[in-house]
Amino acid sequence: MIYQRKIYKKIKKYVGVKQVIVITGMRRVGKTTILKQLLSEVKSENKAYFDLEKLSDRDVFDQKNYDNILLDFEGKGIDIKKKIYLAIDEIQFLPNITSVIKYLYDHYNIKFFVTGSSSYYLKNLFTQSLAGRKIVFEMFPLDFGEFLIFKEIFYKEKNPFMGKFSEFEYERLKFYYEEFINFGGFPEIVLIKKEELKKELLNDIISSYVNIDIKALSDFRKDKEIYSLIKMLASRVGTRLDYNKLSSLIGLSRHTVEEYIDFFEKTYLIYRVPVYTNNTDREIVKAKKVYFCDNGLLDILAENNSGSKFENAFFNQIRHIGDVRYYALKDGSEIDFILDKKIALELKESPTKNDLSDLMRLSKIAGIKKYHLVGRKNVPKFDDYVWGGDVK
Repeated sequence: MIYQRKIYKKIKKYVGVKQVIVITGMRRVGKTTILKQLLSEVKSENKAYFDLEKLSDRDVFDQKNYDNILLDFEGKGIDIKKKIYLAIDEIQFLPNITSVIKYLYDHYNIKFFVTGSSSYYLKNLFTQSLAGRKIVFEMFPLDFGEFLIFKEIFYKEKNPFMGKFSEFEYERLKFYYEEFINFGGFPEIVLIKKEELKKELLNDIISSYVNIDIKALSDFRKDKEIYSLIKMLASRVGTRLDYNKLSSLIGLSRHTVEEYIDFFEKTYLIYRVPVYTNNTDREIVKAKKVYFCDNGLLDILAENNSGSKFENAFFNQIRHIGDVRYYALKDGSEIDFILDKKIALELKESPTKNDLSDLMRLSKIAGIKKYHLVGRKNVPKFDDYVWGGDVK
């Protein structure tokens, strides 16, 4: 069974426009599935799918005379006199593919749907050759709402920061939320039942990222140091980045460490969260915090405590909603997240009224009027409480 992602409806709206639809994101997030879904719903039969990971498909586009590509299309039963719909998967395997797409786009009536590794954009080929001709969509692992859809669990859409906490919903969904925190949201992982198989596939995802993606799409060659840095970052999830310390521990220059981390972020493995500031506050820290794209990968890479896993999962939940920052004073006081510069969110696995008082005080200092304690397990009996699983 194919489950529909939230982003699918957004992409589908552009099927009828001329521009190239580009779907990018980390490996195994479901790009190929959506590509095939889009093509299957095109009513015309004048369409084709190509996977550039296959040499035979790659050869179709790897020609000096681009007009000859149309001859290959005809050999596959495509009528070049009519509008053509082409889905091209894994475009990073052919370096000159953007030039090919640009030429065919400009000279023939072809609608392109393409996918590629996120790191492909580091080379800026799309920026240079397809300016004004593309619409880019980024894909990520499942959010918790999509996780429930894949589990075939019904839930009602609601604003988690409006309304009251439902103990009934908590009891109904808490098991699934714990699974989401522990194993993350890669679609294949969510659909697998056995834990050992989940872990095997997660290991394969990170191994492919290090051994294939990084090698193929960067000039980095220090595999051991790169993997060590990834593991170090995983063990420090939710903490402020100290480039000097990381440099010292791993034995690389600060510049190299920063370059690697920048690559990790541009390929969607990690995210750096900046500090929230206001004009009157000068007692803040400035370093960014680090979070991982998925809790399953995080768990494979490092042994984190329960609170860190909860924080990383919740970050990925709210990252889909809006701008995420954190707040911190130099005395060590912090608010975990500031959402869209107007909602303060403090995470506690088992929140108390004292936690709420601290959050109220810090929110006032930060100039944030709306605030919520976000919990994982216990169900407190006070207002301004949000259960993490309600954020979908």
